[in-house]
Amino acid sequence: MSKMDAAWAVAELDAFLSVTAQVVPRTGPGVVYFGTVMRGPRSEADERSLIVEQILDRSLPQWQLERPAKDKDYSWLRTQASRGRAAIERGQEVAARLGDTAPEMDAAHLHPWAWKNGASYWRTGHFHQAVMQAAIRINAETQAKLGRMDVSETALFNEAFSMEGPKSGRSRLRLAADDGGDTFKSLHRGARAFAEGLYAAIRNPGMHQAAGTDDEHLALEQLAAFSLLARWVDESTISSA
Repeated sequence: MSKMDAAWAVAELDAFLSVTAQVVPRTGPGVVYFGTVMRGPRSEADERSLIVEQILDRSLPQWQLERPAKDKDYSWLRTQASRGRAAIERGQEVAARLGDTAPEMDAAHLHPWAWKNGASYWRTGHFHQAVMQAAIRINAETQAKLGRMDVSETALFNEAFSMEGPKSGRSRLRLAADDGGDTFKSLHRGARAFAEGLYAAIRNPGMHQAAGTDDEHLALEQLAAFSLLARWVDESTISSA
């Protein structure tokens, strides 16, 4: 995924803020209007709000957590747009001033199999569920690539990266050409162990996790691990009998 065009995003947010600003309407002589109205037409505000929401998804994670059921004249969304604008324009400055030079990881840049299915869960604070969706998607994609609907998860990956040669109905995934060397064996033995660890230690117990135990940082680490497995599967070649 490409880097956000900050100038464009800020311009879109400014346009939305301008259209939805509350102003005193112009009236004719002798006419007094008490109150304010939205500067622009509702139709334009509605259209621009769709773009604003997508910008906020990137610039203000979890911005929707306390979203009200009704937002008259976009007053709440205007506040989020202003906060998003500040985050985009001053994010690098704040990080530099606070001395935070550590690399950052954006979940949206992970492999699509690890991110897309759970993106909506992540944005509403359901981080654990996002990880579970990644595990489900990667399992399904691997089954589809190998044509193996008879096995899943740990058993699937154990067979996929097995050192045994392919058999009828049991194709293998290969991360490198088999040159008979130790590196080839080590690579696939590690991939098998890695996949088994993810499904045994994260996916299986995760299905029984109690509600309200989401940990954003831990979930991001888990998503990154599943993303690596997804990349291995996606980029591997199929060895068939």
